[in-house]
Amino acid sequence: MSEYSAATTTAAPEGAARRQLPVIALTAMVVGSMVGAGVFSLPSNFAKQTGVVGTCIVWAIAGTGMLMLALVFQRLAVQKPELNAGVYSYAKAGFGDYVGFFSAFGYWASACAGNATYWILIGSTLGEVIPALGEGSTVLAIAGSSACVWIVHALVLHGIREASVINVIVTIAKLVPIALFILIVAIVGFSGHVFAGNLWQGGAGSSGAGSSTVGSAAGSAAASAAGLIDQVKSTMLITVFVFLGVEGASVYSRYARRRSDVGKATVLGFLSVLAVFALVSILSFGVAPAADLAGMRQPSVAGVLDAVVGPWGRALVSVGLIVSVLGAYLAWTLMGAEVLYNAAISRDAPRFLTRIGRRGAPRYAVLLTSCLVQLLLVVALFSDDAFTFMLDLCSSLCLVPYLLSAAYALKLALSRREATPRASALIIGCLATAYTLFLLVAAGPTFLLLALIVYAPGTVLYVIARRERRLRLFRPAEAALCGLVIAGAIVGVIAVATGAISI
Repeated sequence: MSEYSAATTTAAPEGAARRQLPVIALTAMVVGSMVGAGVFSLPSNFAKQTGVVGTCIVWAIAGTGMLMLALVFQRLAVQKPELNAGVYSYAKAGFGDYVGFFSAFGYWASACAGNATYWILIGSTLGEVIPALGEGSTVLAIAGSSACVWIVHALVLHGIREASVINVIVTIAKLVPIALFILIVAIVGFSGHVFAGNLWQGGAGSSGAGSSTVGSAAGSAAASAAGLIDQVKSTMLITVFVFLGVEGASVYSRYARRRSDVGKATVLGFLSVLAVFALVSILSFGVAPAADLAGMRQPSVAGVLDAVVGPWGRALVSVGLIVSVLGAYLAWTLMGAEVLYNAAISRDAPRFLTRIGRRGAPRYAVLLTSCLVQLLLVVALFSDDAFTFMLDLCSSLCLVPYLLSAAYALKLALSRREATPRASALIIGCLATAYTLFLLVAAGPTFLLLALIVYAPGTVLYVIARRERRLRLFRPAEAALCGLVIAGAIVGVIAVATGAISI
């Protein structure tokens, strides 16, 4: 990958950045961004909420919705080649400077929350052999994770080119245990009888299921349409988390050899990963009762493989998970810093974030990224279920940038200033926007308020940038939006302090 030194503190011309990444490398970035901690937690997370039928419905909705988003990013990459920073530049072009910055900050914060989730899962994995690490959120586990945060920080500062090469290698290596899991479970461990018993209900007593006995007639009868809707809604944030990174190629679009490669990589990477996620979650229901799956320690994929082939299966998955998560952590650190850096290049974030280190990395953008990951790891110490909390927070933070990107695509399709849109562009824009709105509803008010607690302080960076440029801080609509965000953040802080919201 071209190093950041190609860009200066002023926006570089379109040809200034050397385009070096072929389709395969961009696809690896998409796959590497999505295949991380999430896939290893799918069996337990799904079994806690729903059964086979609900899982299939969830993947049908999530697959269709995320495919629409993937197509949105594909079309925008071709239609707007001058917009080189993905979710940030799309929101800025469509809805103004403050909303664009808001999108960039939320996407960056989501990347940081995802990275904190990765370290917690690594700690939980190692906790199998080092009990003091618990499920990744003990004092010892957080201390070890904190040390690793700063080791990776040093690696990224060493050079973006070197880090990207590592990411491509890791992407290949981490797919091996997942592929083996699918093959072994499908050929050796799958039981049609167990699978049939898990058709309707999750092991933790999902909404709408009337019995705690997995596969019972009462449970099957109670799995009404209303119950399935509740199950689907409760599982949607999980799918958001595992699909984060579908926009990875668009974030790095300025490094592509051809603009059309960005769209190809996005769709190819998405379809590959969707197949993997669906197979991992659905096949697991053929190995053990949902109640057993729901009670498995994370990473639950290790527990499933252990039930099929014994301890060596758990060990294989554990090693694969650590490799996978480290690769995903690296990819998200790069993408998060890239978005923050591009916001600064466009002068919507403070000037100091444009400063480049000796090896071409955006020194302070990477530093801010590592600092937020560190802060979130400290917060995890006080969470009852640190992994699930960080997973849901990560997903919630990313919903606004996704919604704004979809809305911008829809706006372009409806705009008279653009070329006459094809019906497909309008349909894709409508479906992607409707899907992201549905995700916001499914997330519920709790995580909306928690997301606003994170979003609100980001306005300080925007204010600093506006003062550096001696520009008016907000237009009336932007001032109203800022007020709503701050008010929501205050309500969220009060709710957490009083125990109305538990982390």
